[in-house]
Amino acid sequence: MRLFGVGPDTPGTVAGSAAPLVSAAEPPAAPQPHPSAPIPVVGPGIGTALRVPIGETGLRSFPLVLGAAEFGWNTDADTAIRILDRYVEFGGNAVHTADSFAAGRSEHIVGRWMAARGNRDGIVLSVRVGGHPDNPGLGAVNLVRAVEGSLTRLGVERIDVLYLDGSEDDGSTIEDTLATAEWLVESGKVGVLGAFAFSPERLVEARILAAAGYPRIEVLDEPYNLLRRQGFEGDLRLVAAAQGLAVTPSHALEHGFLSGRHRSKQALQGVRGQQLRGNINRRGIKVLRALDLAAQDLQVPVAAVAIGWLLAQRTVTAPIVNAFATEQVDELMQGAGVALGRGQIAELTKAAG
Repeated sequence: MRLFGVGPDTPGTVAGSAAPLVSAAEPPAAPQPHPSAPIPVVGPGIGTALRVPIGETGLRSFPLVLGAAEFGWNTDADTAIRILDRYVEFGGNAVHTADSFAAGRSEHIVGRWMAARGNRDGIVLSVRVGGHPDNPGLGAVNLVRAVEGSLTRLGVERIDVLYLDGSEDDGSTIEDTLATAEWLVESGKVGVLGAFAFSPERLVEARILAAAGYPRIEVLDEPYNLLRRQGFEGDLRLVAAAQGLAVTPSHALEHGFLSGRHRSKQALQGVRGQQLRGNINRRGIKVLRALDLAAQDLQVPVAAVAIGWLLAQRTVTAPIVNAFATEQVDELMQGAGVALGRGQIAELTKAAG
């Protein structure tokens, strides 16, 4: 396994170890790569030096944000903590959760983990609010209640990036929302603002208000991947680029379909199965075949190629990725080092249609 690079591991080694695996009785190792070949970078911890700026916020993140959407729902607390530990072990430093994830249990797990590890200052913590049934929408009262609730469950005093969830239409205006957010920022409860499910028009209106003194929206989360392109590619991407927004797309693997693990409808059950079945069609299989070819060429997991395609897209800063098990973290983290060629990017884009 190679992390933060492409191609196979150095013959006779394991990730994070220089100890040879071959014995004296085995055939001699293959010739070493040419000096001009990519330097093999393997093993935990190397990603601590890999950081990208989150727009103009001053925050710097690992190129993959670990999403906590499954924590407390499909992933129990002990497994979630192991996933978080593994992510940080490989150099990750950004965690994303929401007040609506597992009715707040996700936030509780993330908060418990940060308290146990004493690593709050080293984590870029992002939280989405506005979708919890107790505090729906972005009206002034519900927004303050939602943030206070998240801070309590997380056991922290400050949220680094607060994503405003615009999917719930509660009749509130963006001006009222930003006015309330201004108080949250000035009180030190929130660092910078992000947006989720905002239309291009709403982002433009928010920027006009920012010119009048309201806080700026600096980050954009829009579900985006090889199969889900229509919502972002177009006016939304143009506005994001014009405003210099850092784009942190969620659903990077389309509920796990782009990991290549799910290729048969018969094996799919439950809510997750329903989400995946819709992609097991001619287009979905075509995309998986293109991912397979690129993964074979680069000798990396299929999931890493799907993430590499996202990172190659204009304006994308750091996709939000979810994991169900620690071994999946190893696959996902390799996406940060996948450098797809132009031909590979073109073939993947073509397959997605």
